[in-house]
Amino acid sequence: MTISKKDIEKIAYLARINISQGEAEKLEKKLDGIMSLIDKMQSIDTDNIQPMSHALDISQPLRKDEVTDYDLRKKILPLAPETEESLFIVPQVIE
Repeated sequence: MTISKKDIEKIAYLARINISQGEAEKLEKKLDGIMSLIDKMQSIDTDNIQPMSHALDISQPLRKDEVTDYDLRKKILPLAPETEESLFIVPQVIE
């Protein structure tokens, strides 16, 4: 698949982007290179290839599941201007 300068101009118009003729020519060359790379990748037979999550056979080290934040309610509630039954009372913002 190739992308013509006319296609680039149409996309630029739809995106409301001003592109000069020189920029359009550069984009056409770059996009043609990208599209040819995609065509090469599409032609590769991947039927017998196992899917993998990463190119290297590595695993993420996990940390221990420990509680790091403790209940700070007793320290924070006295700082609030108004509370009720361990809840913060705030002014109504939606009418």
